[in-house]
Amino acid sequence: MVDTRRIPMGFCKTCKIDARRLPRPGAWAATAALAVAGLLAGCGGGGGGGGGVPIGLFPGVTPPPASGDGIVASSTVAGLCASPRSGVTPDTGTPYPDRLGSLDNEKSWVRGWIDETYLWYGEVPTTLKAADYATPITWFNVLKTTATTASGKAKDRFHFTYNTEEYRQLSQGGVSAGYGTEFASVRSSPPRNIRIAMVEPGSPANTAGVQRGYKMVKVDGVDVINSTSSADINTINRAISPKAVGESHTFVFSVGGVDQAPVTLTAANVTSTPVQKTQAIGDVGYLLFNDHISTSEKQLVDAINQLKGLNVKDLVIDMRYNGGGLLSIASELAYMVSAPATGSTFERLAFNDKNPFKLTPSQTFVPFYSTGRGFSVSSGQPLPTLGLTRVTVLTGPDTCSASESVVNGLRGVGVTVNLVGGTTCGKPYGFYPQDNCGTTYFAIQFKGVNQAGFGDYGDGFAPTCTVADDFDHQLGDKNEARLAAALGLISGGSCPAVAAKAAAASGALDKVGPAAPGAEQEQPYLRDRTPLRQNRLLEAAPNPA
Repeated sequence: MVDTRRIPMGFCKTCKIDARRLPRPGAWAATAALAVAGLLAGCGGGGGGGGGVPIGLFPGVTPPPASGDGIVASSTVAGLCASPRSGVTPDTGTPYPDRLGSLDNEKSWVRGWIDETYLWYGEVPTTLKAADYATPITWFNVLKTTATTASGKAKDRFHFTYNTEEYRQLSQGGVSAGYGTEFASVRSSPPRNIRIAMVEPGSPANTAGVQRGYKMVKVDGVDVINSTSSADINTINRAISPKAVGESHTFVFSVGGVDQAPVTLTAANVTSTPVQKTQAIGDVGYLLFNDHISTSEKQLVDAINQLKGLNVKDLVIDMRYNGGGLLSIASELAYMVSAPATGSTFERLAFNDKNPFKLTPSQTFVPFYSTGRGFSVSSGQPLPTLGLTRVTVLTGPDTCSASESVVNGLRGVGVTVNLVGGTTCGKPYGFYPQDNCGTTYFAIQFKGVNQAGFGDYGDGFAPTCTVADDFDHQLGDKNEARLAAALGLISGGSCPAVAAKAAAASGALDKVGPAAPGAEQEQPYLRDRTPLRQNRLLEAAPNPA
């Protein structure tokens, strides 16, 4: 199985991965002291910057020439920075290993790292020249495959970077600057329809009385619905995406077609509450699960224990806005749903033919974890289980990565998983993030497959019942369209007719133009969701040495 031994690594107080570490490629084997762990990103969670450990040169290595487009081993230029960081890493207290180098050194590192670890390294265009790109980040952005999926989408839609310190802060507990809202773009062009999809408990938005379903009408005096000028659009985007604590914007929301009094929201550090609602509706359990972060481990255990106490016979997991997170949490949740046989595979990781991290077959195996991993419950604590053979999941385009792993992993061991809502995002791929010179790079390095060997869902999982997101009801309300359809599917065995009628009638699926024959209607999606909200995160992986 994937090695979860606790080994020294950067940005690590508990030496458990929470979106911040990465094992080095095979060429880095001599740097045992810099052993790291990884973030496996599938489609799937989450926001913030910087992962992996700060990396440096092998002892005694002479840096190669900085310029030119020849590919060099990333280890020979690692940590050679145009602007080296000073001081120590916040979590370990060890000095940053950065040394004075150049932008060309940083670009050489990026090219070498891609060639060594990228899943599709052979599909990176060979005509690209580093000199044509001003920074390591712009160079990195083009070093990816140009292939497409069966539907015509880019195969690699998940290639991104983050400022290392921002990533560290966000990944450690889901803390980010904002109002505590998720904005859903139902229609992004005039006449726009931007709704509040979700509100975090105790957040500035929650304190101000803002609720799911509120429609943005104005912000800072700008007409959100009809504005077309660049200046107005920039105002809207700035208000939706505050960059710093203390930043304030004034909103006018419409509720039931009636404009409400203006409300000023001030951004604060908001901590995500991953499990916001657990309840029984008759003998069917309902679990609202929004983020596979470390704090969710205890919240999920408490939720499953609560549902066991309520003697539920079926379960609806609402992951419509869950972009992913820790793969171990996904495995634990899948175990708590069904209790697969000992030794079953939750997910196996497939890398490129270079085996860049020098893993043995057993180290690519992720089991269904039956005991706590030590994130927020005691390591080794037995997990409760409902022992179900069927589960219903509420999904949409923001259901990503680790969330999709729950679906795929359970299906791989014969559990019936029905999906109600919309097609998921389609991210069966993963990566280990790596910091270099203050930037953390995320490039796909492997694909996850289930026990049955399936992992080809780059276009997402299609729903069993297609149902529009219902912004006129709160999440967990049995009359909310997706939950109502799920309850009807559980009791009746087929998609209720009311679901199809609601989807057809709902203004929540307005399109800019008429849909092509047979095409699925455009789904609302969460605005300003960072790539980090759509990931799989791994615990510590073994040092290649």
